[in-house]
Amino acid sequence: MELSGVPVHPGEGRGRLLVLERPLSFWGGVDPETGRVSDPRHPQFGESVRGRVLVMERAIGSSSSSAIMLELLRNDIAPSAIVLGSTDAILVLGVLVAEELSYPSIPLVDVGAEGFERIRVGDGGHGHVRAGAGSAAVQVDVPQG
Repeated sequence: MELSGVPVHPGEGRGRLLVLERPLSFWGGVDPETGRVSDPRHPQFGESVRGRVLVMERAIGSSSSSAIMLELLRNDIAPSAIVLGSTDAILVLGVLVAEELSYPSIPLVDVGAEGFERIRVGDGGHGHVRAGAGSAAVQVDVPQG
């Protein structure tokens, strides 16, 4: 399956998809030391975001989520890419600051609500995200069940 989207931040990333069942706040929801979902109320509690193509309907929350994203990038335990159903400026801010500090960077792509619903079937499959100045694409190898 291939989806087009709006590039939020350029780059290229590959990895196994982690499709979050519910929105997540990075502040209090992702451990910046381990890269694991740390909110015990979240359905994917304990899952690692490290090296994964993280697919989220939307992010929740605090402006401090940008600091968590920055720490994930600094600690080299960030997702390889983030695909969103709705753009989140706070996560983008963390990626931009990381880039300014010469930490690794990752692509962010907005595929919209319809694209998010389509990509959900790819959970656990392999994804390849490419985001440039004017276009973005998300290639998903859907796991055979």
